[in-house]
Amino acid sequence: MTAKDKRRRELARDRYQRQEQRRADRDRARRRRQRILVGLVVAALVGGMGIGLVLAIASSDDSPAPPPEDTVAAGSCAFIDNAPDPEVVTDVGRPPSEPGELGPLTATLTLNGTPVVIEMDTEGAPCTAASWQFLAAADYFDDTRCHRLTTSDTLGVLQCGDPSGTGRGGPGYRFAEENTEGATYPAGTVAMGNTGAPGSTGSQFFVVHSDSELPPSYTVVGQVTEGLEAVTAVAQAGTVDGTDDGEPATEAVIDDLVVERSPR
Repeated sequence: MTAKDKRRRELARDRYQRQEQRRADRDRARRRRQRILVGLVVAALVGGMGIGLVLAIASSDDSPAPPPEDTVAAGSCAFIDNAPDPEVVTDVGRPPSEPGELGPLTATLTLNGTPVVIEMDTEGAPCTAASWQFLAAADYFDDTRCHRLTTSDTLGVLQCGDPSGTGRGGPGYRFAEENTEGATYPAGTVAMGNTGAPGSTGSQFFVVHSDSELPPSYTVVGQVTEGLEAVTAVAQAGTVDGTDDGEPATEAVIDDLVVERSPR
């Protein structure tokens, strides 16, 4: 073996070792974040505080948060590439950063065969509404199941919008929260889940089936005007394990979700 070949092999070995070290460092950081998240959730449930964590979306993403709202031009949306576990990403592309004039929109979510009609707040949550419009057009929500149900005295929601059904999935992008100032979450509210960090809204959302006490941290995207009984029927059946927070005992499947202009 020539000295040149020997040196080439040494460089290749060193490069491989550096790559392995970086991979190991990333794995350790991800596991550390997961342990912290689990600890926070357990503390919240045991201590009865920080109930907003119950609706957090688990994430191992390291990408930067979206820019502050005042750096985003009026009428534009910052849909930031997200890099969670690739096994739970359903990537259908990105919505346009300038959705234009949305006008009044209605989302019809067919849950277990029953239409749930949602009047969307396009003025208060234009980027969220634009994301729903984009994902619905791509059939992103169709034939997916709602993975989480809560039925406590202070929190009653059905959480959906993750095609992987794991509670960790999303569309491969995230964006800033909207419409949260003074937000409340009475029955019929439709709001977006997030990881608890600013700018972490994706595709997961929850439908409130009974008046809920939550901090104003979750984008209110609309209100149910018809069909809430389909959600309450799932809630009345409880969870698989009989607790007040878990997988619904009655499978809750979104057959179809369509977003269209509201009739005038």
